[in-house]
Amino acid sequence: MAELPDLIEDLALILVVAGVVTLIFKKLKQPLVLGYIVAGFLVSPNMPYTASVADMENVHLWADIGVMFLLFSLGLDFSFKKILKMGASPVISTCTTIFCMSMLGFSVGSFFGWERMDCIFLGGMLAMSSTTIIYKAFDDLGLRQQQFAGLVMSVLILEDILAIVMMVMLSAIAQGNLEGSQMIESVMRIGFFLILWLIVGIFAIPLFLRTVRSLINAEVLLVVSLGLCCAMAVFSSKVGFSSAFGAFIMGSILAETVEAERIEKLVEPVKNLFGAIFFVSVGMLVDPKILVEYAIPIMLLVLTILIGQSVFGTFSFMLAGESLKSAMRCGFSMAQIGEFSFIIASLGLSLGVISDFLYPVVVAVSVITTFLTPYMIRLATPVYNNLEHRLPNKLINSLNSLSMNSHQHTQGHSYWKKLLTQMTVNTVVYSILTSAAIAVMFTFVLPFVRSLMPGWELHWYANGVTGVLTVLVIAPFLRAMVMKKNRSPEFRALWAESNRNRLPLLFTILVRAIIAISFIFYICNYLSRFTNALMITIGVIVILLIIFSRWVKHRSITLERLFVQNLRSRDIAAQVYGKKRPLYADRLLDRDIHIADFEVPLDSKWMGQSLKQLNLGKKYGVHISSILRSGWRINIPDGDNVIFPGDILQAIGDDEQFSAFREALDRERLGVDPDSEKRLMKLRQLVISGGSPFVGKTLIESGIRDHYSCMVIGLEEGKQNLSAFPPNRKFKEGDIIWVVGEEESLDTLIKE
Repeated sequence: MAELPDLIEDLALILVVAGVVTLIFKKLKQPLVLGYIVAGFLVSPNMPYTASVADMENVHLWADIGVMFLLFSLGLDFSFKKILKMGASPVISTCTTIFCMSMLGFSVGSFFGWERMDCIFLGGMLAMSSTTIIYKAFDDLGLRQQQFAGLVMSVLILEDILAIVMMVMLSAIAQGNLEGSQMIESVMRIGFFLILWLIVGIFAIPLFLRTVRSLINAEVLLVVSLGLCCAMAVFSSKVGFSSAFGAFIMGSILAETVEAERIEKLVEPVKNLFGAIFFVSVGMLVDPKILVEYAIPIMLLVLTILIGQSVFGTFSFMLAGESLKSAMRCGFSMAQIGEFSFIIASLGLSLGVISDFLYPVVVAVSVITTFLTPYMIRLATPVYNNLEHRLPNKLINSLNSLSMNSHQHTQGHSYWKKLLTQMTVNTVVYSILTSAAIAVMFTFVLPFVRSLMPGWELHWYANGVTGVLTVLVIAPFLRAMVMKKNRSPEFRALWAESNRNRLPLLFTILVRAIIAISFIFYICNYLSRFTNALMITIGVIVILLIIFSRWVKHRSITLERLFVQNLRSRDIAAQVYGKKRPLYADRLLDRDIHIADFEVPLDSKWMGQSLKQLNLGKKYGVHISSILRSGWRINIPDGDNVIFPGDILQAIGDDEQFSAFREALDRERLGVDPDSEKRLMKLRQLVISGGSPFVGKTLIESGIRDHYSCMVIGLEEGKQNLSAFPPNRKFKEGDIIWVVGEEESLDTLIKE
């Protein structure tokens, strides 16, 4: 027989050991990520007492795929619209935490005398809290519906985004690009491609999925989604970014489509498989010798994360306007590192710029802090209560009142600020689209047209044709750049408010027109030998034609409406199918009261009971505002509404009420029937003898259902089918009946 490849043997060993270890960790109620890391340590070459993998390169290849699918799934959970709606508070918290922890990590590395690049990467690793571990801890502790948990998850999403940017920046630093101009150029490249991919993707991909929707089933959708993920990963690597960055962007694009939830469920098993291999590969790099040698740095780094995240995390959330209690619960929850720290460490190893000891040290720190995460989350409230007793009441009250003051909505925003912000965003977006369109035309279309018109005498004709086509392609973008927001309510209000505003408003139009002319100038300069004056004249004429062209105006408006429709398609579908939360969902006037979703388990004892019978308001203090059931929404349900398994209950209350409600929902379950195999239903024939106690009794009087827990199916009278047994018919000697019931009940019945 032919021998199995090492890859299959390694995969079998990894999955079997990971399966056994994760079962143990599941039993101990520990995060599965830790189980994977321990499994990797057990099958690594560093563990001499157990079997180890034969080919580490193949495992690392699968691990790279795992990183790609992990970030793809993260992108599916991410929405740029949600980030924009968050406001400045999560951004302030995230940037403050990352900056403080990065500096703290760099300082600790310098204290131990490590290399500068080790210190830089260590700072990046210590700044990244684990989305997976925190989400799992919140779920296990029953805190996911509480308000502070939502704040933490918002910051973690932004941290994951900045981690992608940090990876690009660290790559640039590792390659020696330390100059300020080169760093700015790297950031601008990230922003350029990020905006370009999102705009083009949101415009094209939902349109494609909408066109082929009737042809797509679950299998095809999975293949198409993973194909798009891998294609964007390849394209991302071709333009100088990581494949993980491209996978994340594609996930973010698909997150705005109607199919996002289906894709997320279909991709989850693939993500779990490859993600498990990635975390197992992380555990393989743990070397016990290094752990013993660097025991003191490991313990100091653990203390750095626990204390640093607790202090700086609390400070950052308070800086963003949260109360002291809420900020402490948020800060203490983030006191660990996880998957992105491993990814950053893997990046440093692949680039060959960090020492070999740093990876296992970071893994050890992550394992320890992950074990401590639930305890840190629980510790926040006692620490706050202790501070409340020690600090002056006036100081505590002023700190706790920050949140109410920071979230008050101010009226009358500056028209100038709003108008200039909108104009700047539009100009940047349309400039990126115009630049990308020109690059595509000059890279692909120009050589093709020149090949159709060979020879020097036709060279200028080819350039002219390409130039005209390029201008036609970018015309909708240039028109939108110059004309958009010129008739907005803000523009009109400022124009009518004062004559002093009119000259600056005209200046904003002039600036955007000059930017548009510069693109025409570049096209003419690239394709011709005209003088500058002539090129500027042509540019002005073209811009005027574009502005006053009805075709260009219609085309520009059509493209923008299609983009907005694609961007809002998921929200529209959610409203149609009743999945959209009510407007009051996020926060009520009282800050402690908010709305959260609770799913009724399939084995819940509440199923079949009405809201009146459950009396949830009196027992737990929560109010059910809506019931989501299989795509339908029941708003403001009355007491006669019955609970079904799988219902999503939207409840209104505070954190303490939600905790009690969640505990009751998890506790009041049917559980698993230990004797289910003994309770199989069987069908038997029963002949009524002369001495049977049932002779002369009706079906109801016999007690076959009530006393023996059996049911008479029918009466056998020699016909092809059984005859129905009327409830008022009396049993007679010689009757042949068929009865169904559990085996033990049937045995008791037959003995009678």
